[in-house]
Amino acid sequence: MRKAGTLIALVVLLAGSFGAQSPSVEWTHYGGNAASQKYSPLDQINKDNVGKLKIAWRWASPDNAVVTANPMSRPGMYHDTPLMVKGVLYTVTSLGQVAALNPATGASIWVFDPANWKSGRPGNLGFVHRGISYWSEPSTSLGPGGAKERLLLGTSDAYLISIDAKTGALDPTFGQDGRIDLMAGLAHAVRSTNYSVTAAPVICRDVVVVGASIHDGPTHKEWPRGDVSGYDVRTGKKLWTLHSVPQKGEFGNDTWGDDSFTYTGSTNVWTNMSADEELGFVYLPFGTPTDDWYGGHRPGGNLFAETLVALDAKTGKRMWHFQAVHHGVWDYDLPAAPVLVDIRVNGKDIKAVAQVSKQGFTYVFDRRTGTPVWPIEERPVPQSTVPGERTSATQPFPTKPPAFERQGVSENDLIDFTPELRQAALEAIKPFDYGPLYTPPSEKGTIALPGWVGGANWAGAAFDPEHGTLYVPSLTSPIVIQLVKPDPSRSNLLYVRGGVQAPPSLDGLPLLKPPYGRVTAIDLNKGDTKWMTAIGDGPRDHPLLKNLNLPPLGAPLRNAPLVTKSLLFIAMGQGNLGGGRNLPVGGRPLSAGVTPEPVKLRAYDKATGVPVWEFSPPSRPLASPMTYLYQGVQYLVVATGSGASAELIAFNLGS
Repeated sequence: MRKAGTLIALVVLLAGSFGAQSPSVEWTHYGGNAASQKYSPLDQINKDNVGKLKIAWRWASPDNAVVTANPMSRPGMYHDTPLMVKGVLYTVTSLGQVAALNPATGASIWVFDPANWKSGRPGNLGFVHRGISYWSEPSTSLGPGGAKERLLLGTSDAYLISIDAKTGALDPTFGQDGRIDLMAGLAHAVRSTNYSVTAAPVICRDVVVVGASIHDGPTHKEWPRGDVSGYDVRTGKKLWTLHSVPQKGEFGNDTWGDDSFTYTGSTNVWTNMSADEELGFVYLPFGTPTDDWYGGHRPGGNLFAETLVALDAKTGKRMWHFQAVHHGVWDYDLPAAPVLVDIRVNGKDIKAVAQVSKQGFTYVFDRRTGTPVWPIEERPVPQSTVPGERTSATQPFPTKPPAFERQGVSENDLIDFTPELRQAALEAIKPFDYGPLYTPPSEKGTIALPGWVGGANWAGAAFDPEHGTLYVPSLTSPIVIQLVKPDPSRSNLLYVRGGVQAPPSLDGLPLLKPPYGRVTAIDLNKGDTKWMTAIGDGPRDHPLLKNLNLPPLGAPLRNAPLVTKSLLFIAMGQGNLGGGRNLPVGGRPLSAGVTPEPVKLRAYDKATGVPVWEFSPPSRPLASPMTYLYQGVQYLVVATGSGASAELIAFNLGS
């Protein structure tokens, strides 16, 4: 039997910490609410006084002590956006430790370590946790000790666990001693190696729904599937399973030719999900099937890969679906939680869902029926020349809103600040294939834009329901997809990704024009772009550019949003401009290159995109900030850092 984990009980410094204290405005889900809007109506902190923000408290992650004692544990970046519910702040660390904090002081109330990190470091990003989910019994179901309150977490060693939110102890009535093994009966899955959980489960109508993170880029076509299951939130009883690769007799099975449904894996929901409690629907954004870059062994459209699926939470019945990429070979997973929005289009009120994508599109549907709010057209796209590959003749293109990121590569997209740079870029791109969006991978090497990190990525978008505006951070980060024949003794795939991984840079400068990082405000009532602004200075201080008096060029960072009554906050995450071969320009020796983008938490006037405040944390933030009102005071909290330096930093306006 697995160890139950470690619970550290600490002195509660504030009487009645578990009782809601008025006035209070909560942050109840990873994305703020079940709709994943990352929005708060609070305005105690506003564009007129945000410059007066002060650090209220700091909380050091308990991972820091684990790393000091166990240097090989190597946790990833602190990806959590905490919750604040009923007067308690809850967070999960990179290693999967769960903590309850006093929201006014940051003092720990309890810390629970499920010890999943001792099972080994998972593939892909390693130890990363993006959120926990809170559930409670209705107030009418009061038993001894009051209504049940639970925290649900998927772990890096593929368990779903339920924790008593009041004590930090595992719930003995859930599953087996508080745990459910998510790998039970799943073929080809290896614990803490190719199968884990990184995102928070979603809870709807007392059913907890959980996805999985599956290692990218396998060398064999046999791989674990990303099936999604629903469990009774009280008992852990499995209620239903949706096969992400439909099996014989199931809807969508005919999109997998040559019996490829029997072995193809991935096609998983690795990112966060959303729910509509009133409708009883959960919304699942699926990723790419095995292998990410070559699909000759899986002919057909490949449902439910790269598909938004709406399910009935109680039964698991598919209500509707939309496939954003047919027969994906670009790693264009749907990367972020769908955002549930109520909009008014052409005089009609619509309960909608907006899904942002790596390729820079925003797909908008009636969330009840799946009907597109604006037409989505199937358009011809370039076809593969790689032996054995059969790419789709068409791909879906939304007619509205406009793309929020550059798509595809042409000579017109190459950097042209000076004639010398322009000529160098033209020479540098010659060895590669390139073209419009959905130009397929090749043996020569295709420059794909957007690349595998987007466009948009897991931080997703934020939505202002007052004005119907969606805020989408994105980055311009091309990659090279070069297919090579593997060693037959090590792979049963005809091709795998190899060779060059990133386009060359010009003395550290990107081949393509800026902005390299941006945030776009989209009016979802009209389907139009309101404004776009670059995020970060980018390389404008480079020796080849510094005398050109350029505006901010943006930095290709994974930026994470939060929107309030008057402000848009952006946590400026990780990323870099280069990665490929660095070429000299004009015969000069290579310079020191580009200065790394400073670490920032920044606030913008949400109406205009003009920056109004910034803070430089000691370590880089990566997840969206969150905000709450507690005892009449508004706080802003952001997670930063990794390794032995991870922490939460809380701000308020002071006394």
